[in-house]
Amino acid sequence: MTQQIKLLRQYVPWLLLLLGIDAFAALLLWLLDTRAFFSLAVVITLSSLLFFIVLCCFLLRLSHKKEQAFLTFLENPDEYNEALLLKSVSPAEKDAICSLGMFLRDMQNSLTVLKEQINDYEEYVESWAHEIKTPLSLLTLLLDNRREELPPPVTGRLDHVRNRMQESVDQMLFYARLKSARKDYLFESVPIRTCVEERLEDYSPLLDEKHFIVQCCIQDESVYSDQRGLHFLLGQIISNAVKYCSAEPKLYIQSFQENGRFVLSIQDNGIGVKGCDLPYIFEKGFTGDSGEDRKKATGMGLYLAKEIAKELNISLRAASKWGKGFEMQVIFPVVDGERP
Repeated sequence: MTQQIKLLRQYVPWLLLLLGIDAFAALLLWLLDTRAFFSLAVVITLSSLLFFIVLCCFLLRLSHKKEQAFLTFLENPDEYNEALLLKSVSPAEKDAICSLGMFLRDMQNSLTVLKEQINDYEEYVESWAHEIKTPLSLLTLLLDNRREELPPPVTGRLDHVRNRMQESVDQMLFYARLKSARKDYLFESVPIRTCVEERLEDYSPLLDEKHFIVQCCIQDESVYSDQRGLHFLLGQIISNAVKYCSAEPKLYIQSFQENGRFVLSIQDNGIGVKGCDLPYIFEKGFTGDSGEDRKKATGMGLYLAKEIAKELNISLRAASKWGKGFEMQVIFPVVDGERP
């Protein structure tokens, strides 16, 4: 209805012109024959209004048909829809429609090629990441079976290299997963204590190398989330604590309830983040100027953590004091009005 009113408004000047002509004709009629003036003036005016209404209905129907043909053409600008649109436009508009059709078809072909290239790239990245897991598995097997035969400094460095390679592969896979149109999240009840302990075990070589003191005080709670995504999220937070630790590193992990929501707090006593940098730590590629270690970072860890948190409907809240530590709170959503 609103669209029809807008279309009718553009015909109002023509109605006024038609009524003006009627008024002029009535004036001439009055000058010629005063007795016939009133009867003929009413007939002329009503006839003009009826003609205008019929013409408006016809034009509205034609405009609606033209609009539908144009929308169909925009949705699928092939030659068939272009031919249908050309039948409903004026000769002056046909050249513009043909040029627009050629442009849209070229753009559509370019987008198709680009989508194929992106799909090929995603498949290559995923296949490469899975292929690199083979030497990582062999390195893990070597460290598990031959650890006693190697000097402790050597096993420590190999553990460090293995964890860094695994973390880079995980970041690559999750980045491709986030940007992919295909989402394969599996939401289920995940025991949060078990999940944290598994991630601590994964990072135990790095934690032991840095001589971390780890304290856990986690409630026996389960959260409704995707386990793989949650594992990755926690891994990025623990990895940051290891990278930017102090001389006597400590890691405190605890859980509590806040406004009916389950909150997991991971806090370290590392170098922390400057107050001016804190609002930007989740931005892609941001490293800040909080020390030489951060300048060497890629700025992808917390960015990916924030992105996967969005996918899982998890809130992240960061707090830090420069030189005194960093805290990340992972706030889980309430499911069906109840605590997960």
